[in-house]
Amino acid sequence: MTNNRFKKFFCFGNPLVKSDSLPIILIPELKKEFPNIEFIEAERPEDIEGESEINIIDTAEGIGKVCEIELDKIEEHKCCSLHDFDLAMSLKLMKKMGRLGSLRIIGIPKGYAKKKALFEVSKLLSNSL
Repeated sequence: MTNNRFKKFFCFGNPLVKSDSLPIILIPELKKEFPNIEFIEAERPEDIEGESEINIIDTAEGIGKVCEIELDKIEEHKCCSLHDFDLAMSLKLMKKMGRLGSLRIIGIPKGYAKKKALFEVSKLLSNSL
């Protein structure tokens, strides 16, 4: 690792849903490979509130490989109640309110192979350090 600057990555996913759990499953191996980065298992969008620099690893639909995702490219789900707010909606609301600083989202395709995801996430992280 070429940069010793400490960063945090919030890893979102649902450990009970196999197709949505990979960001969380990768945490132990990412911690070994990048000891200067703090990987945090995030359970809900509120976990990132108050952060000036937000780095996220999450499962994404509609992508073919691990990649960085722009917030404006994420499709919104129809909200009928506050229970329908997801991470993307929360981030867009934070942006609209001027409460969103630096943002980086790394998406892992839903149902991706663990070994392939780890390799591609590690490559993205290494290239940006």
